[in-house]
Amino acid sequence: MSNPAQKRALANYRQRLSQKGLARFEVLGLDTDRDLIRSLAKRLAQNDSEATRLRAELRRSVTGEPPQKGSILAALRQSPLVSAEIDLTRNIPRS
Repeated sequence: MSNPAQKRALANYRQRLSQKGLARFEVLGLDTDRDLIRSLAKRLAQNDSEATRLRAELRRSVTGEPPQKGSILAALRQSPLVSAEIDLTRNIPRS
């Protein structure tokens, strides 16, 4: 790539990625996994709570770590029903 305009465009593109906290990298894998890897990378790049959960799951799966304690409670706290003010009291008939 000897064209100065192309070099400048590439440098600007990499700078914009860096400002967003993203990095471009190359990995080797099976051709059949290409779409999976790309969709995973896009999902992780969103850097939201779902991406954080996905990272933790992948890390645990790849490293073989046991699940952390309290994960059920954390999942329940993320439920959309947390602020729904649902009355869950039961009326137990007396015999």
